[in-house]
Order: sequence, then structure tokens, then C-alpha cells
Amino acid sequence: MCASTSAGRNARAASDFGRWLRAAAAACLLAAFASFAGAATALRPLPADFGARQAVAYSPYRTAKNVDDRDHEVITEAMVRQDLELLRDSGFTLIRIFDSSDKVARLTLRVIRERRLDIKVMLGIYVQHDAPAYNEAELARGIALAREFRDTVVAVSVGNETMVSWSFNRFDTAAMSAFIERVRAAVEQPVTTDDNWAFFAHDGPREQDPSPVLARIDFVAMHTYPVLDSVYSPHLWDWRQASVPPARRAAAMVDAAVARAKVEYAAVRARLDAVGLQAMPIVIGETGWQADPAMVPFRSHPVNQQFYVERMWAWQATGQGPRTIFLFEAFDEPWKEADDKWGLFDVQRRARCVVRARVPAALWASDDCASERAAYVTPVVIRSTVTAPRYTAWAAGARRGTAAATWTSPEGGAVVRAGRSVKIEPRARGGRWSVMLQVPDNRADDLSAFAGGTLSLRLRTRDPRPLEVGFRVGSASEGSALLAWVPVESGQHGHRADGAWHRVSIPIASVRQAVAEREKVGLSRIDLMRVTAPFVIAARRDAGEGPPLPIEIDAVHWVR
Repeated sequence: MCASTSAGRNARAASDFGRWLRAAAAACLLAAFASFAGAATALRPLPADFGARQAVAYSPYRTAKNVDDRDHEVITEAMVRQDLELLRDSGFTLIRIFDSSDKVARLTLRVIRERRLDIKVMLGIYVQHDAPAYNEAELARGIALAREFRDTVVAVSVGNETMVSWSFNRFDTAAMSAFIERVRAAVEQPVTTDDNWAFFAHDGPREQDPSPVLARIDFVAMHTYPVLDSVYSPHLWDWRQASVPPARRAAAMVDAAVARAKVEYAAVRARLDAVGLQAMPIVIGETGWQADPAMVPFRSHPVNQQFYVERMWAWQATGQGPRTIFLFEAFDEPWKEADDKWGLFDVQRRARCVVRARVPAALWASDDCASERAAYVTPVVIRSTVTAPRYTAWAAGARRGTAAATWTSPEGGAVVRAGRSVKIEPRARGGRWSVMLQVPDNRADDLSAFAGGTLSLRLRTRDPRPLEVGFRVGSASEGSALLAWVPVESGQHGHRADGAWHRVSIPIASVRQAVAEREKVGLSRIDLMRVTAPFVIAARRDAGEGPPLPIEIDAVHWVR
């Protein structure tokens, strides 16, 4: 028990007590670490295949267009054989499979055995929240496969991104620990669970304490995705690299991404070391870079993917980072829809830039792999930082302090006439129209001083249908544009659809909160330092609702 007693305190002079207390505290801390390490099972060593072989995540799906299609896609032995031989010939001889299904896992392992392919496997056991019967069957399948194919299965991973705070398939650590312990007791291989780095590093109060899991695994399989973080947390690392000349900006962006991955790895390593698990190895169970420019604008491209993968391999080769890196992923999978195009090969099994040199030219994708083709952003220029108590976006006759912006209807759904007031005449009887007051020339105003203020305007209409009122942050030119709006019905925020002028005032904070909840993004994504359209108004009309009625607007201000 780590507590001082009255006798102990009285037996020491006051001058010695501080030294004694510090020593006692240190002994207590060491005892706690020893207790944790003692509770953990002795680590099973990772096979030499980790580090000696290049690793990649593998799934065989080709034709399915969505999740439902995937469940009905037929996977043949010929398909798997083609995939595995291509991966082997390309130098990837350690693969990660995500589940223990007969459809994929058993078939893959059987092809490896029967064709005598020099490929090793980290076998996944995929568990699902609130599906106990499925989980029982999956655990049994995984254990059976690990035993039957022990010469091929070199490690087992139970669960995939199940404990990180944002997981859509979330388990608490007690449930996952029980799964891991059960599997580990039944197989010979080292066992882990794949999860985001933030869980393993216990990165903040939203994350569960990983200690119960760390006490039961043999190695950490952490995920790191800097390119996705640049979308969901755009200020986490400097992906724009605006200060770097355009000719070097893409490479600088990828360098910064790799630096971010190293930070996340270091955070996990520090956590393990702090709890007495200095001997526990770390692998990167997933990382990658989307290759299609349409997926993550100004970041994703086959050349950017090549930059990232080659730099991650170089880091691994130093011996100062993870034991191995499982790239996500071998082949594109259309069923993932917006989360597709991570493949080193496309869905037709054609090689992208990063692996082009490893296969015959007949198997190359049509990508232009010249380094100057890499994607990078042309940043928005912050033209002003507004600290005054009021920012005038538009007002009839206003000259000084205005946004000097242009009224547009991006979708062409309305006629806009700006005079003594702005008159909006929606064209369509059905569908959506929108009108935007846009700052020109890829520029933005920093309105962060108004985070606690209001968006205020005068509005007149007889149209009783709800309006969408707000603003836009970011820019399409850098892939960061986001419309921030709230629905405003007659009777809300001062709006009255009675044909008279009324002052409408909407709290900026309520707009940001509504967008964060609707779009599932952090508040930082609604970045008031980069307001590119200080006012947006839109509405939706169902066909047959009758002709749209005009709307008049005047005196649009942001007020602190």
C-alpha cells in the first residue's frame, strides 16, 4: 500500500521528510508499473516476417458498388489466385485480411497453401457491436483458421477500429479484452487488435483507457491517416503548406503528413513506455493515401500517393519507427464508394505510380506519374482581419467597410437584382435555389472576432416556406468550401413572412453548432478565419407547391 503512516512521519526529521516522501512516491509508481506489467501476459515475439516482408491490406472485391452488393458478390478461386500472384510478383508477401469468413479468409489461405505461394498473413477477426451470435461464429472461425493454417498465419488481429472515440462499431475495452483473451488462449500466434493511434495513445478525455487491452496483446497495430485528418481536422497539421513555392508544395505537404504520422507513432510509443511496456513492438496496421483526385481535392493523386508511400517505407527502413507498415490497400474496392481509391492497383488490377516499376508496362494504369502532376492547394488569401464591432457584408449605398462582394446564384436557380435592396426572384417551381454574396478572387475575410456575435439582416417576403440562411467558409480552389447554414422559419430569429420588413438576427454560434452536428465535423471545420461568402440564402421547393414568391434583403451585417 503506497501511503505514509503517522509513525513513519514522526520518525523522520522535517528536513528528511521531503526526500522520504519523494522516494516513497517513486517506489509506488514503480510498483504500479510492475503490477501492470505483471498482469499482462508475457509477450509472444513477432515473427521475422514483420519487417522482412513488405505488407499490404488485401480484399478481393471487384464488382460490388455498395455494401449490399458486396455481400452478394461471388469471389472465385481464380480471382484470388490472380490477386495473390500479382502481389507476390510486386514484392508484397505479408498481407492483412480483415475477417475470418469462408468467402474471403479461408479461400485466400487455401489458395496460398495449394499454390505454394510465399505469402504470410495477419488474419483478422471482425466483430460487430450488438451481434453476439455473429461474433461467436466469427471468433470460432478465426481460431480454427489460425490453427489449421499456422504455417501461413503469422499473427491474429481481433477487431478493427472498435474502441477509438469516433468508431461506428464501438466496443468498450472490457468486451474487446475478453475477445482478445479468448483468442489468445486458443492460438499460438501473437495476437493484437487494430485501432486508431488515438486509442492506443489515450489521446485525450474522449478516448478509453487502453490499459486493459494493452495487458492482453502482444503488439500494437495502430492506424494513422494524415490525409483524412486534413479533412476532418484541417488544422491538425499544415497540409496546405502555403509558404512553400508551388513547385515544391505537394512534396512539402506529404513531408508534413509523414511528420504527423511520426508524431502519432511517438505518442503511442510514449504511452507504452510509460506503463512499462517498452518491449511491446508497434506495427502500423493501416495507413495510405487516396489516389483519385476526385476523392480529397488538392491532396489525392497517384503521385501524392507515391510520395507518401515511399517516404513511409524510408522511415521504416531507418529502424526508428514501426516494425512494419501495412499499406491500405492493395486494390480499389468500388463498394466503399466515397472511401474508395486507396489501392496501389486500381480495380482492374492496373498498377498506379508507386508500384509501376514492379510490373510490366502492360499492367500500368494510365496515370501521368511525372512529379509535377502531384496535387497541391492554391491557398485562399486572407485579405482582412476584421476587429471592428460590425462587419458590413452588404447595405444599400454603403461604401466604407463593405465586403466588396458579388451577388451570385451558383446553381442558376434565381434572378438577383441589387439596387436599394437586393431582390431575389426564384426561377423554379420545384427544386432548390440559392443566392450567395461572394468575396472575389479566391480571397477571404477573417471574421473570427464574431464567433460570439450574430449574422443580422433585414428581410421582407410573403413566402411562408423555410429559408436556409448562413455563410460559406473555405474555398473550392483548396477543397475546403463548406456551406454553414441553419433553417429559418417564419417566427424564428425575428423573421415574419408577412410582406413587411423585419430584422433577422441569427447567432453565429448556433450556425456553427448546427453545421458541426449535421456534417459530423468539428467546430474548427467551420473556420471563421476564412469566410469566403459572408452571406448565403437558399430554399427548397417541392414541385406543385405553387409559384415561388420574391424575397428582398438589405443591411446584411456581422455584429459582435
